[in-house]
Amino acid sequence: MSYNKLFGEFFKNKRLALKLSLREFCLEKGFDPGNLSKIERGLMTPPNSPELLKKYADALNIKKGTDDWIEFFDRAAACKGKIPNEILEDDEIVNKLPVFFRTLRGEKVPEEKLNEIINLIRKGN
Repeated sequence: MSYNKLFGEFFKNKRLALKLSLREFCLEKGFDPGNLSKIERGLMTPPNSPELLKKYADALNIKKGTDDWIEFFDRAAACKGKIPNEILEDDEIVNKLPVFFRTLRGEKVPEEKLNEIINLIRKGN
């Protein structure tokens, strides 16, 4: 699956939940059907503009602060190869990203990092 489809399929499922065809959705909400078709099929990346992403989320009835809102913006960031800004703003999380990425790749985590993770789990942090 292409990265762009991560966002496009989510977008399409939310639109279909509104029981609107692509043309109906675009006509009702004032969007370009050609561009949205490309986004939904994963042929075009999500827009870079946070304002346009917010307009799309609002048009899809995705409420700010909900899990769907977070997932919508996280998928958009992932399609562009970016880490969401709120994660990058937390120094503690950023410092742990290399271990997280290494783990995702299936590489061995250094013993000191593994012990640190075990201690965090034991403390409930």
